[in-house]
Amino acid sequence: MNIRFDGQRALVTGAGKGIGREIALLLSQLGAYVVAVSRSREDLETLAHEIHGEVIAAELGDVQQAQNAARQAGKINLLVNNAGISIPQSFLKTTVEDFDATMAVNVRATMVISQIIAQGMIQRGYGGAIVNISSQSSHLAVAEHTAYCASKGALDQLTRVMALELGPFQIRVNAVNPTITQTPMGMMAWSDPAKSGPMKARIPLGRFAKPLDVAHAVAYLLSSDADMIHGITLPIDGGFQTH
Repeated sequence: MNIRFDGQRALVTGAGKGIGREIALLLSQLGAYVVAVSRSREDLETLAHEIHGEVIAAELGDVQQAQNAARQAGKINLLVNNAGISIPQSFLKTTVEDFDATMAVNVRATMVISQIIAQGMIQRGYGGAIVNISSQSSHLAVAEHTAYCASKGALDQLTRVMALELGPFQIRVNAVNPTITQTPMGMMAWSDPAKSGPMKARIPLGRFAKPLDVAHAVAYLLSSDADMIHGITLPIDGGFQTH
């Protein structure tokens, strides 16, 4: 296999840091023209020098900004819905405001952006590929992550419905579900060894994921090598689910 995306336009949300940045860099290295979206202008300024493409600053928790970013991105062949937030809170202390904010970015933005991008793919008649960045938290209850777990569970179901309805247009939709990943957000939530130790001990490979581990899986699912892979939620968990 020799994955290349020459001549294709890829939209990556949440591309400023962590997994999203790694995905944007990898897709650019593989020949794609990358449209990178982030709420951080500082992150985008540095990323712009490292990719072949363009950058868009947007707060995707705002519906209008999410729609504008999707339209501004132009004719997209490959979409990666990576943008996400985590506000660690126990169930009893989760606020309505933080729950709504999490769902707005982690689920609603994916729907809003995918609707616009998929409509463009359908109009052009060439199909396309979409990958949503979910989490093992979509099916594993994690203490202090009420809103995050709920949002990723919803994202998995959204992925399946998208796959069901967009498949006839030759638009493939999949999700990847990483374990804890060594990003600024991941390390913030899992910096305490007393908390991270037991989780890592349940991973047969004995480590958390690196952003590049996720980026490699995303590139494969976007590529023509994965032409018959559709509607899946792919664990990237070092064997966590073998327990």
